[in-house]
Amino acid sequence: MSAPNFKRLKSLSREERKALTNRSEADLSFFLEKVAPILEAVRTEGDEALVRFGRTLDKAEGLTKAGLKVTQAEFDTAFALVDDAVIEAIRFGIANIRSFHEEQAPEPMWMKEVRPGAFAGDRFLPINSVALYVPRGKGSFPSVTMMTSVPGVVAKVPNLAIMTPPGPDGTVDAATLVAARIAGVETVYKVGGAQAVAAAAFGTETIRKAQKIVGPGSPWVVAAKRLLAGVIDPGLPAGPSEGMILADDTVSGRLAAMDLLIEAEHGPDSSAWLVTPSERVAQEAIDTLPELWSRMTPQRVEFSQAVLSGASGGILVADSMEDACAFVNEYAPEHLEIMSTKPFDYLGDITEAAEILLGTHTPVSIGNFALGPNAVLPTSKGAQTYGPLSVSDFVRRSSIGYVTEKGYPEMARNAKILADYEGFSSHANAVSDLRLDFLKD
Repeated sequence: MSAPNFKRLKSLSREERKALTNRSEADLSFFLEKVAPILEAVRTEGDEALVRFGRTLDKAEGLTKAGLKVTQAEFDTAFALVDDAVIEAIRFGIANIRSFHEEQAPEPMWMKEVRPGAFAGDRFLPINSVALYVPRGKGSFPSVTMMTSVPGVVAKVPNLAIMTPPGPDGTVDAATLVAARIAGVETVYKVGGAQAVAAAAFGTETIRKAQKIVGPGSPWVVAAKRLLAGVIDPGLPAGPSEGMILADDTVSGRLAAMDLLIEAEHGPDSSAWLVTPSERVAQEAIDTLPELWSRMTPQRVEFSQAVLSGASGGILVADSMEDACAFVNEYAPEHLEIMSTKPFDYLGDITEAAEILLGTHTPVSIGNFALGPNAVLPTSKGAQTYGPLSVSDFVRRSSIGYVTEKGYPEMARNAKILADYEGFSSHANAVSDLRLDFLKD
């Protein structure tokens, strides 16, 4: 059993401390090189390439061109295959996710009278087509289907399509299909990885070209999005999972250890850190990990041990909560739990985190599956400039302006002054007396 990393922040050099914030996809050079020919093959060969890569990369031996799109019969069968309790949990989660995202939906249009007779505002329209990427490589993720589908449906995107890798038998995870139908999306394609991003970007005989793709993925998916950013909007940067537990001395280290493993079990390319100024919390967490691993499946033990003993995870002891919060902001995590009996005391100190879950009863598990806020979040320090996936990711905004005859003179006078200063003759002519002459024609 691999021992988890244990470090004291004060003993680290500036370079060593900075190295702790590196992510698994920080250097994509290997993936960019390998992904490029996959993208070109999909662009030139279409469905033929998707089937070939599905068979060779996803090991879906029975995949055919005719079977790339999920049929209504497959949707119906999925409901028969999934336990009723799972279906009800999906319905519960989707109801909360929908309720949350409906509050985000903007008014279709607003206008304000900025000056007498002069009006300005915004109009919002849904993006015409968005692909929703749902990974499968290290597990099945109906929760990602829920999180990507619901805001798109709330935004009224007319063409939503889920892309998810097929299993070895050539089928899509049944719970993913259940979640898709309950959320309101019934276009699902059996395609994953870099080839899915390419199919969304270029379109194929079966798959409609999309204007945008959203959803988390492996470094292969992240690399494909980066290479195709000029062809399709790649959405927020959502790579391998990241979790951080910020704990003070008021909580149990056993509890901190349990939640530390939530994101660590996603895969060996995940990141997971416990940051605390408490020696007691740190030691209790270390002592509890073997017990927790004994309650996990072998694959998840392997993944989480690789994370916690590797370069992207472990336990960090800070000098103080102030220092701990500073490190959180340096790291800019995807998921952050503030584990304390008084979590709001620290909320104001956290400025760089995509999701902040407060207290001892709000583990990432609840955020991922049931609470309502979107769990598709920016990774690799993306929290510094991006927020969680939201309805706004599925709409486009146009500015609206309307100046009446009454409002025109004041607006024109000021616009002409600046047009003359910047040297734009046509700009100036358009708001000169010449306009008034032409209006008389």
